[in-house]
Amino acid sequence: MGEDRKSEPERQKELQAQALARETGITRDQALTLIELLGTDRSSLLREANILKNRKPPSSAP
Repeated sequence: MGEDRKSEPERQKELQAQALARETGITRDQALTLIELLGTDRSSLLREANILKNRKPPSSAP
């Protein structure tokens, strides 16, 4: 029922985030963050998502 309360732009953003996450292998939350930062330019989102996906996690100190 909470989904019904989202505005149309929010639903579109959610759908775009899901598609970006599915296509690039990043998380939905990461995709939403990229959309918030970059807007909806597909090429920019794909570029940054691929950079994010290929970034190595910080190593833990022994």
